[in-house]
Amino acid sequence: MNSIQKLRYHIKDLLYNPTHTEWLFPVLFILDAMLCMLVIKNVPYTEIDWSSYMQQVRQYIAGERDYEFIKGDTGPLVYPGLHVYVYRVLFELTDEGKDVRRAQWIFMGVYLAGLGLAGDVYRRAKVPPWVLPLLVLSKRLHSIFLLRMFNDCFAVLFLFAAINLYQRRQWTTGTLLFSCALGVKMSVLLMLPTLGLVLLMAMGRERLMTQLMLIGQMQLLFGYQFLSTDARSYFTRAFDLSRVFMYKWTVNWRFVPESTFLSRPFAIGLLAAHLTVLAVFAFVRWIRPSGRSLFDFLQASWAMPAGPHDQQKIYRRLSPEFIATSLMTANAVGMLFARSLHYQFYSWTAWCTPLLLWKSGMHPVLGYMVWSAQEWAWNVYPSTNMSSAIVVASLGVQIGGVWWGTRKEFEGVDAYDTPTGEGVKRQPRGEPKVLDVTHEHTE
Repeated sequence: MNSIQKLRYHIKDLLYNPTHTEWLFPVLFILDAMLCMLVIKNVPYTEIDWSSYMQQVRQYIAGERDYEFIKGDTGPLVYPGLHVYVYRVLFELTDEGKDVRRAQWIFMGVYLAGLGLAGDVYRRAKVPPWVLPLLVLSKRLHSIFLLRMFNDCFAVLFLFAAINLYQRRQWTTGTLLFSCALGVKMSVLLMLPTLGLVLLMAMGRERLMTQLMLIGQMQLLFGYQFLSTDARSYFTRAFDLSRVFMYKWTVNWRFVPESTFLSRPFAIGLLAAHLTVLAVFAFVRWIRPSGRSLFDFLQASWAMPAGPHDQQKIYRRLSPEFIATSLMTANAVGMLFARSLHYQFYSWTAWCTPLLLWKSGMHPVLGYMVWSAQEWAWNVYPSTNMSSAIVVASLGVQIGGVWWGTRKEFEGVDAYDTPTGEGVKRQPRGEPKVLDVTHEHTE
C-alpha cells in the first residue's frame, strides 16, 4: 500500500468508523460551547416570547389558574402545565425575567445538555463520524436556544433524554422524561404512535398499558392546579389540535395560496397524508423486529401475550439504532404534514436530520447538500415560496431516504428466528453488517 492509498484509507476510516465518535464528539462539543459563549456576548438578544412567558408566569404567581385568562403580549397561554412550572423557576432565577443575560447563560446550559444527549444517542446508534459536525453547525438552532429562549428548548431536552434512556432500555424512566417533554409542549405527540409500537414490541401488552397510563397520569399531575379550576379551558388551550396559525408566520406552506392554507380540505388532506405515511411505515418498516405482519402481531399481542422466549427475541432486535431512527422518522413525518411550522420548530428536527440523512444511505456530500439547503431555508425571514418549498422538500427527502435506506433491515426475520439482523449498519460502500445488540439495563 503506497502513501496515497494509506492516506485514503485513513480518511475513509476517520469518516466512517464509529469508534472515532468517542473522541470527535467531545472536541465538537467543546468548540460549540466556545461558540455559544461568543454568540451570547456578541449577538443581540431578540425579544419574541420571553417577556410574554414572564407575564404569564406573573399572573400565575398572582393566583390565576384559569387558562382562559392567562395571557401575555403575544397571546394566551397555550402550553401544558410543566411549561408554566419551568418558566416559574426561570422567573425566580432571572430577577422576574429582567436579567436576560443570565437567562441566556441558563439556555446555553440547556443547549449543551441537549447536545450532549444527542451526541450519546448518535454514539449508541453507531452513527459514523462524518455526520457529527451537522449537530453543531446550525445557525438557526443556536438562535432558538441562545437568543430567543423558546420553550421548545426544554421540550427537546427532555425528548432526547427520553430517546437516550429508551436506547439504554430504561423504559419507564424514558417514559417519565417523554412525559415531561409532552408536559412542556404537545408537539411531542408526533412520536407517540411510533413509541407505542416500539414499547409494545419491547414490553408486551400489559407493560405498554402501564407506560401509557403513566404518560396520562403525568399530564394530569402537571395540569392539576389548572384542571381543578377549569378543565375545559386547560385542555382546549394546552392541547388544541385544531389551532389555526397565521399564514404570514408559516415556514413550510408559504408556497400554497393563503385561501388554500386556511381551508378545511387542506387541513384534512394533510392529516390524511400524515396518518397514511405513518401507517405505511408501521406496516412495512417499524413492525419488522417482531417478525410478523402488523395485524398478526397486534392480534397475537392482544389475544395472548408473547412467551418469554419470543418476547426476548423481539426485544433484542430493538437496537439503539432502530429506536432512534423510528422515533426521529415519525417526528419528520409529523413535521412534513404539519399545517404550519414556525421558526422555533426547527429545534425539533435539527438534531434528527443528520441521523436520518445517514440512514438514507446517501453519499456524505449529498447529505451535506440536503442539510445545507434545509438550514438555508429555515434562516430565510420572512419565508418565501422558495424557502418554504425547500423546507417541505428536505423533509420529504429525509423520509423517502430512510424508507429506501432501511429496505433491507431485518430481511428474512420471522417470529421464530434467532435474533440476527437487528439492523443493517451501512458501511462506506454499502456492505451489510449485523449489529451487535448488547444486554443493557432493563426496567
